[in-house]
Amino acid sequence: MRRILLAAAALLGFVPAARAEFPERPVTVIMPYAPGAADALMRAVGEHFQRATGQPLVLQTRDGASGVVGMRVVAGAAPDGYTIGHTPVTAIAVQPHLLRNAGIGPNSFEGVCGTNENVITIAVRADSPMRDLPGLVAEARRRALSFGSPGPNSLPQLAVWQVQRATGIELNHIPYRGEPPHINDTLAGRLDFSAAIVSSAAELVMAGRMRLLAVFSANRHPDFPDVPTAREQGIDAQLFSQVGIYAPRGTPAPVLDRLESACRDALQDATVLRVLANSRSPVRFVPRQALTEWVRGEYENYGRILRELGVQPE
Repeated sequence: MRRILLAAAALLGFVPAARAEFPERPVTVIMPYAPGAADALMRAVGEHFQRATGQPLVLQTRDGASGVVGMRVVAGAAPDGYTIGHTPVTAIAVQPHLLRNAGIGPNSFEGVCGTNENVITIAVRADSPMRDLPGLVAEARRRALSFGSPGPNSLPQLAVWQVQRATGIELNHIPYRGEPPHINDTLAGRLDFSAAIVSSAAELVMAGRMRLLAVFSANRHPDFPDVPTAREQGIDAQLFSQVGIYAPRGTPAPVLDRLESACRDALQDATVLRVLANSRSPVRFVPRQALTEWVRGEYENYGRILRELGVQPE
């Protein structure tokens, strides 16, 4: 009977099309911050993706509100895998606590994969008398110190807040829009130090113009093995910034599996690894389920930190 019905359907032109394997058209990647090293990484990942799947990744910058604008676009897209976002954890785990109507949170997304770590650091001018983190703390007890960060309640600023909480010192925070302006002001002597990600200061360090006092990761940065972590220097401050790819909540598991597999393979590609090495950003693949669970935990963690800071959503 089933064969008869199918034959009849064929005669009438109603044979159902075979389901196409994902992806059958280009995938849009929302980049929620101003163009920079992350774009170079995703372009390299996109080259691998096209070789592996036959479809390109199309990058689209939608910056604003520390990543929230772009990730809102991702959250509101059809959950079919054709719109994904690449972002540090800030936009998903921190900013929703700061904006009264952020419209997104960890439950708005499905993790696809973790790609790399943005290692957070404190950087000073090469001629600064401060040579390590205890030296900075001692100097802050002698005089008022000012520092810049890429924005209010950014992860670099929160790392410095952990130093303040652990040591009892007071520091004058001056938020900037992005990394280059406050790094330039530190170089010019208008700030005592910069709280930044390593990749933003790395070339100046390599050129002998800046010095790193500490990193806030669990491990030393592979490109700067002589720079100890904050905890190695006796100061209980640690902050991990995982960068990852996310899809809208409700994206089917087979599509997520395909994206995760492509991500895993890309992070073993020589060109992709070279781009990450050039940006001083350690590769760190995280499976999609682990990423989804981790970002939800970070959301709760930052909620506690921001309450301790007395931050109220705006």
